[in-house]
Amino acid sequence: MIEQAYLDSLPPWAAALAVKYATHTVSQFIVHGNVRDFVPLRAEGATSFVELKTFLEKSLFAGRDFVLHYNRADGLTFAGAEAAKDFANFLQAYQTMLSGEKAAVVKAPRDPAQLFPLLDRYLRSRIGERKSLALIIEYAELIAPQAESGYLPEGDRATIIYLRNWADDPVFLGADITFCLITEHLLRLHEDLVRNPYSAQVAIAMPDRAEREEYIRVETQGRNWDELSEVGVNVVAELTGGLSRVHIKQVLAEALRHKQRLNLALLMRRKKELIEAECFGLLEFIEPKYNLDLVAGADEAVAELRSIAQMLKQGRLDVLPMGYLICGPVGTGKTFLVACFTGEIGVPCVKLLNIRSQWQGVTEANLQKVLAIFRAMGPLGVIIDEADTWIGERDAAGDSGTSARIFGTIAAFMSDTDNRGRVIWFLLTARPDLLPVDIKRQGRAEEHLALFHPTGAHDRQRLFEVFVHKNNIQTEVKSIEAEYQAAGAPRLSGADLEAILIRAKKRAVVAGREIVETADVAKVFAQFVPPVYAEEIEYQTLAAVMECTNRDLLPAEYRNLPRDEVARRLRELRPLIS
Repeated sequence: MIEQAYLDSLPPWAAALAVKYATHTVSQFIVHGNVRDFVPLRAEGATSFVELKTFLEKSLFAGRDFVLHYNRADGLTFAGAEAAKDFANFLQAYQTMLSGEKAAVVKAPRDPAQLFPLLDRYLRSRIGERKSLALIIEYAELIAPQAESGYLPEGDRATIIYLRNWADDPVFLGADITFCLITEHLLRLHEDLVRNPYSAQVAIAMPDRAEREEYIRVETQGRNWDELSEVGVNVVAELTGGLSRVHIKQVLAEALRHKQRLNLALLMRRKKELIEAECFGLLEFIEPKYNLDLVAGADEAVAELRSIAQMLKQGRLDVLPMGYLICGPVGTGKTFLVACFTGEIGVPCVKLLNIRSQWQGVTEANLQKVLAIFRAMGPLGVIIDEADTWIGERDAAGDSGTSARIFGTIAAFMSDTDNRGRVIWFLLTARPDLLPVDIKRQGRAEEHLALFHPTGAHDRQRLFEVFVHKNNIQTEVKSIEAEYQAAGAPRLSGADLEAILIRAKKRAVVAGREIVETADVAKVFAQFVPPVYAEEIEYQTLAAVMECTNRDLLPAEYRNLPRDEVARRLRELRPLIS
């Protein structure tokens, strides 16, 4: 029976491991997740933070007779001289038995294919002597990688067999022995081990706010906090969401080394740098340059997003949508709208990039990594541009099921109500009809906002003012409506209008002027030929009309249009754009 006081001193994952082992139904544990972080070791009324293998050795396995460590680089190592001497004696005796004469000092091989048969004999012999042991295997995915078994080298296949046998052999289950396989990414470990019913999976999460605060207080104990930081410990703990204790140690150490007091700007900058380095190429922090004041032609969408920003600032996460689907034809400013939203809310926003890899299991591992960081960072916004191609679908084929697994993982995470208000999804697409219903249903992307091309003089004027400010255009021109009408009132997107103003600015610079004149705008309007893809634009517009969940967002011409008529026109256009 494990004492409750001891369990209370352990991190939750370690307490769960200890309780499972006490049942004597499981002896092999796969520890995964945040395994490269410091772990709190509480003993004799004090708390220190140590590496995972040290924690296992000094806490969970402190009472074992022998504790052994293995990884491919260091080979077999031991916790203490007694364990090392015991294995050396076994190895010498074994070699003597094989050769028939007294063997010289023998070193254990590093290669698992040669070492594991020796380990198997050693463990069984010590079990016979009623010894208690623990074997900790680091970087387990490098000795039992995820791959089709038929394509693995013979040595790797033999290693997997030994690991399976150690998990389900009754001799080991009945003995006082624990096998601990450590891997950062569970999906990179061979599935025969992961799916083995005699193995238990134990996930180490990123530290939560209370755990971060405890670490900061221990790490800075004895120092004058006011000399180290301009903000309180609790604020630093809150703002470091998504960082590991190792990351936090770097931030604190840099502040001390450079004698630079921590402040909000410094914390956010270092947090961004550390997380982007940790997830290199997988995500990108959005740097807010503008706020929603700069969004034109989408007043109702802006009002909706402003209400969300207000709820975030008030801490009312319980009333926030799980996510948004923002759709509309190309050139309507979907990405710009969300970028401006990031400048409004005061919480981080990240864009998911390409997580896919040609190597089996890496794509899924990349996704699990970023989702774990999202869960720890919240509240935050997550942007997926071109969502219809990024997410994939449940029945995707042709890539060994990777796309289907990505879809399933994203869908499950989006619908987890524990993440409501903490992770807000923004799915951007010009083709919402290609997004699976499973993703855009209520409970996932709950609000569907539609953006459209400017339809009146008021929209064009507001866009003109925004683009002049955004692109730092110096001009005495107050309106472009006359030039627009003179050009034949073409149907232009917001992106088209911005391109026209940029060209007018270029024309002025070529002429040696900084001021854009009316003649520059008129000339560019006369020259500008909008791209010809009328059917695609009409299809994307009608798809946004069908998808929109807010009637007030629809242009007047579509607001009361029967949906069956819109659907009929979409069916007519679909063959023309395929």
